[in-house]
Amino acid sequence: MALRHAVLAALLDEELSGYQVTKAFAAGVANFWHALPQQVYAELAKLEKEGMVAGREVVQEGRPNKRLFRVTGEGLAELESFAATAAKPAFLREDLLVQVQAADHLDAGVLIERLTERYAFAEAKAALFEEQLRRMRGGLGEAEFLLRGARVGPYLTCRRGRDFERANRDWCRDVMEVLRARQAAGGEAGGEI
Repeated sequence: MALRHAVLAALLDEELSGYQVTKAFAAGVANFWHALPQQVYAELAKLEKEGMVAGREVVQEGRPNKRLFRVTGEGLAELESFAATAAKPAFLREDLLVQVQAADHLDAGVLIERLTERYAFAEAKAALFEEQLRRMRGGLGEAEFLLRGARVGPYLTCRRGRDFERANRDWCRDVMEVLRARQAAGGEAGGEI
């Protein structure tokens, strides 16, 4: 997937400014694709030049003018072509995994600290995703929303983000338990969450 596809997907529902795309990107697309605001702005310029998005100038009183962008037919065709292409599997690239890979040669206490930090981050992020999912559903239960709710795509990607962070949290907990058990078997005391 290229950044272009993530930006096009962010623009599917409404006309947005570059700032709004960046905010929408951070709130939703960031679950599966990371980009800096300047990368998003540069991609919007490329997409407009290629005819995949159309931009228009909006004059604002007392504020700088802004450009609003919308997906064109060419942009939608690009997304359709992208969707018809077999998805490439993702690969994890995380420093913590390298640190755990070297666990047999490193201080277990330091690794447990890193794992505790990642555990807390994953727990907090999963809770944010859960809150976002609740807001998306409105008053509907999940099964009803999945069957009849509007905009199921963002919901499903947000759910994947929640499940990913829950899996990260659970993995950190499991690794800490192993490291603590190994410390205890060697006569060392381990910390706790």
